[in-house]
Order: sequence, then structure tokens, then C-alpha cells
Amino acid sequence: MVSASESQLRYDGRVVVVTGAGAGLGREYALLFGSRGAKVVVNDLGGNFHGQGKSNAADKVVEEIRERGGTAVADYNSVVDGDKIIQTAMEAFGRVDVLVNNAGILRDKSIARISDEDWNLIHDVHLKGSFVTTRAAWPIMKKQNYGRIIMTSSNSGVYGNFGQANYSAAKLGLVGLANTVAIEGAKNDIHCNVIVPTAASRMTEGILPEILFNELKPKLIAPVVAFLCHESCEDTGAIIESAAGWATKVHFVRGKGSVLRTSLDESVTPEYVKGVWSKVTDMSEAKHLNAIGEASLTLVDVLEKLREGVPAGNSVTETYKFNYKDVILYALGVGATVTDENDLRFLYENHSDFSTLPTFFILPGLLSVMGSNLTASAITHASFDLTNILHGEQYIELFDNVPTEGVLTTTSTVIDVLDKKSGALVITQSDSYDENGTLVARGQSSTFIVGVGNFNGKSKASDAVKPLVPNPKRAPDASVQVKTTKDQAALYRLSGDLNPMHIDPSFSAIAGYKTPILHGLCTMGVSVKAVLKQFGGDDSALFKAAKVRFSKPVLPGQTLRVDMWREANNRVCFRTVVVETNTEVLSGAYVDFKQIVVKPNMTSGKSLQSDAVFAGIKERIAENEAKAKSINAVYLYKITDSGKVAKEWVLDCKAGKVYEGPVQGKADTTMTISDADMVDLALGKLQPQTAFMKGKLKITGNIMLAQKLAPLLKTEAKL
Repeated sequence: MVSASESQLRYDGRVVVVTGAGAGLGREYALLFGSRGAKVVVNDLGGNFHGQGKSNAADKVVEEIRERGGTAVADYNSVVDGDKIIQTAMEAFGRVDVLVNNAGILRDKSIARISDEDWNLIHDVHLKGSFVTTRAAWPIMKKQNYGRIIMTSSNSGVYGNFGQANYSAAKLGLVGLANTVAIEGAKNDIHCNVIVPTAASRMTEGILPEILFNELKPKLIAPVVAFLCHESCEDTGAIIESAAGWATKVHFVRGKGSVLRTSLDESVTPEYVKGVWSKVTDMSEAKHLNAIGEASLTLVDVLEKLREGVPAGNSVTETYKFNYKDVILYALGVGATVTDENDLRFLYENHSDFSTLPTFFILPGLLSVMGSNLTASAITHASFDLTNILHGEQYIELFDNVPTEGVLTTTSTVIDVLDKKSGALVITQSDSYDENGTLVARGQSSTFIVGVGNFNGKSKASDAVKPLVPNPKRAPDASVQVKTTKDQAALYRLSGDLNPMHIDPSFSAIAGYKTPILHGLCTMGVSVKAVLKQFGGDDSALFKAAKVRFSKPVLPGQTLRVDMWREANNRVCFRTVVVETNTEVLSGAYVDFKQIVVKPNMTSGKSLQSDAVFAGIKERIAENEAKAKSINAVYLYKITDSGKVAKEWVLDCKAGKVYEGPVQGKADTTMTISDADMVDLALGKLQPQTAFMKGKLKITGNIMLAQKLAPLLKTEAKL
């Protein structure tokens, strides 16, 4: 049925040749094409399904087409003389646009009883007949720069069938023929596809169960073939199975396979093949190859790795499927919260700017390495377990638009193994490609394995390893504090890193930790998210790359302070410190942006009224730097909001500067005051002595130095 919005597919001006069109499928094809405006050549030798006898079947079909207002001629030649069939079309209509190779016969016998005659006759009609007729039509279609060709295969060819060795071989041969015809015809808009029909016909009567035979109407398959032959159909080289008003695509797939040697110098042995046979036959990660070149490229890649001396076990390819749930779960794991309206873009799939946090794309490579023996295969001189493994460094780079769902194919390879004496450093690189073969992300992980060093290996990393960058020797341009939760590790591990060190107290105790520690990659995710917020406007599309070193562990519930320095070339260096212990946990870190979006410097990410006070102080010091330096002291202000320290400001009168964030060096005087009281103090509504006596202003260090600040605190800034 055609809806009002659809236009009927027509074949006006097209010439269609259908072989074996005297009955069954061929008849239905011819009638449908004829009813849609095509000029049809109805070919049929007129024999029974064994290829014997003669009849006027083609004439009857031609008559039916003409009675319905169509145009058709009959042809009685055998498909083995396919050039004569095409000649009939040229003499009657002057061109050939569509060729449906449909003719066929059966000579079913068990393989031991098939005679040479039975074998040759089946191949002549099915395989050779389709080839000869196609060859005859080829130069005509090529000259026209247009053609549509159908080969008719069978489930017997795809799957095999008892008693049909000759038929099965011919029918699968047609698939190979069609593939090559599709390749050679591409530049001239000649499409070739395969139909795998199951229909009630003279050939299947008495073979199929009656209930199935009655529903396998040929007219239900004809529309599928008609569409494949229409100029609007873009498919070529496809195998389409159809029956009973149903259709699907069929194609061959190939498993991931296994390399059968460890270097080019080694030979393959039956014993080794036996040992990896389960990998050879594993189809859990099978995929379809579109061209023979893809198969060749895979082999070239294997040989290149063997030539480079990378053992077979030192590379692994895995697929990673993800959707909005995975993206949101990861965002929650690294601290995204609905209390920050900007974080909704990472937490709500229907948000207009729904996006994936950049560090999410570390996961495909991480999980492929963790789920294999890739790291272990690089260390052949010693054994170790999970308690010996430490994550040393991590790099992530994004190349394309950041997807929120899809399937990534990730190949992880060991690119370096370093001897660090106290242990070995194994560096892996993971490249993740989308379904179109586009490189989306590249990660590098450095894994330190304690106690397996001193193996006379090299100690300096190759140039392929992304280096760390030392922090600038100046005050940070911005600092952000993020409070982790007690449940942070329990939540983050649901994204895939299930190492029991992060959840099981008994396991973490074996590794030397009193309580389970936070994943290093969680700390990295929290930190990069903070940098993205401060200098990237929460826009993942502006992210380019990030690198960190994991210096010390973090305990869930601790507060992280991320100090940031904006550098040239859109780079932001950063370090992450645990506030409670003043311990640096991420070192030599940086984020590279495509473009930096600058925000006002903040410690908490929240604007306070007192920001204007310190802006005024900064202006006063700039106007009279000599007077400020005469005070010769460093003051640290801790500004509270709702009873908690929300920001820190430093008045470094020795250097004549004011900046937000932790003090660099040592403060002479530290003052803690609420945001509102700081504003009142600056406006003169609250006297310093009164604030101190009422406990609104807490001072530690050199209290007497606080009195020298009075002239600087008065501000005319707009509050």
C-alpha cells in the first residue's frame, strides 16, 4: 500500500530482462515490472524444474502483461545462450536497464550419487547462465552508465543442504560473482545485488511443509527485487533474504582471531594452534568486512607488529558500547551535581547541550587493558598481582566531535617497557575508533609494577610517550576546591574500574592502605572537570588533551584543591592538592584547549559579595604600590559562606599584589571572616575591633599587623 506522502516507484522507459519468467518468482517479477511501466523481456525455455520438456509459458506471461496495458516480448533461449536473450531485448527495445537472473533447475542427489551431468547441468543453468547473460548485458549498461543486476542465490548456498551439493555450490558461487560485478560496475552506476528467496514454486512443491508452502507466495518477494532494481536504490553488493512478506540483509562476518606466532622469526606449530584455538574460533567480537582490502590491512597490521618486535599478546582490540546512561553515571562519579545548573549538560540526556565529559574516553582503553593480559604479557621475567600495580600517569586526547553514544573499537598496544629498578613501568597506548573508522580518542597509560625492576631494560621513555609539564613558579591564576564524598569510589567504580582496592577494606589493607582509596582516574576526572569549568566554559568541544601524574592517593571524603596556571598555546597547567593534609596528589598536569574561555578567578566557583572588596583593594595597591610594600607583610583572608570557607584571598604587600587562592609561601597573618561581615567591614559598618571582640573576625599569626590594613580595606567599589 502506498501512503499519500509516497510516490509510486515507476520504471517508465526502462527495459527489464527476467530469465526463468514463465512461472513462480520470475512470472511475478515480470508482471510487477510490466505494471509499473517497464518494457519486459520474458525469458523462459519452457521446461519443468528438472530442465526437461518445452511449453509456451513465456507467451502466457507476455499476454498477461499486455492485457494489463503493459509492453512485453517473449524469449525462448536457454540462459547458457544468454547473449541471445540480450539480443532479443536490443532488437525489441534498443536497450537493457535491468537484468534479473532468475532461471534455475534442480537435480537433487546425495554427493556420492551426483553424476558429472547433474553437476555440470546445475552449474550451467545457475552459475554459467547468470554469468553469460550478465556478460552480454555489460557493455550496453556500461555505455548507458546505468544498470541494475540481480543474482538469485539460495539458503542452500548460504548454509548448505543435504542432497544439494551441486545446487549449493552453484548458488554460493553466484554470491561471489555478484560481489565482483558490484565492484567492477560501481564507476558506471551498475549495481548488482543478490536475492535469497524462499518461495513456493515448481521447484519447492512437495519439499516444503504444506503450511509453509502456502504462505511462501512469490508475489511477496517480487516488491523486494523491484526496489533493488529501481534507480533510487543505492545498495550494491548486498545479499537480501526474503520470504513470506519478510526480508533481511545477510552478510559474512569474521572473528577477531589470534596471531599464531610471536615474531617473524618464529614458525607456527600445531601445538600452538591448539592452545589458541578458542581465540581463533571466538565469534563474540565478529564484524563484517566490506572489501577484501580490509582483510589485507588487518594482516598487514599483524605483520607490522611482528616486525617491530611487539609480541602477539602485547596488543588487544576490544569494542566498547555506551549510551547516555554510561555518560551520566561517569559524570556523577567525578562529582557532577544538579546543584550546579551548568552540570545539567552532563547529567540530563534531553538537555539542549547534553555532552560527555572528555575524560570519559579514557574508559575504553582502560577497560580493554584491564580485561586482557596486555600488561602481564609485557613482563616476562617476574610474576605479580593486583596489589603490585600502581597507575603512574595518564594521557587522553580527543580528535573528533565528542559523542554521547556509540560503539568504539579500541586497539591497545604496549609501546614501551621501562626498568625503574624498584619496579617496571609499562606504557600502553589505546586508540578508539567510531563505527565509521574515525579516530575519536587516544589514551596513554603508564602502569608501575612494584618489585619487578632490575631486568637490565631501558630507563628512558621513547618520544612517543607524552611528557609531563612542570607547574609555573608563580601564584596560581585560579584555584577551585571540590569536596569528594565518602561514597565517591563506590560510585565511580560502576563506570568499569572494579579493582577491589577501591571498595574492599581487606584488599586495600593488603596493599598497605588503612581504608579503600579513591581511583586515581576519579581524581583526574574531578580535576579536569574543574579546569574545564574554569577555562573551558564547561564545553567539552573545547577540550583537546590532558596529562597527569598520580603522586599520592586520595581518600574518599577528602577535599581537593585544583590550582591552575594559564599558559601560552591554550594550555592550562594544574596540580591537585588534598586540603586536609596539604598533599599534592596530581603533579605535572595540564589540559590543552582548542580555545580558552576565561572566567573570573575563584576558589569555590561561586561569586561572593566580598569579591568586589578585594577588587577594590587590588586597585588601591596598584595605584600606590610603594605604600603597600611599606607594610611588608603577607595576609591570608579566609572568606566563609554558610559557615564554611568558600574562598581564600591573599594580600601580599611585600610583592605588592593581590590574588585569589592559597598563599604561596607563608602568611604573616591569617584572618577568617564571613562574606557579609567582610563587606560591612569595608563599608565601615563594622569596626575591626568590634568584629574581633564579637568573634566575627578570627585572627591567627601576628595580630598587630592586622591594624596596618585599615586604609586598604576601605573601598569605593560597587557592591
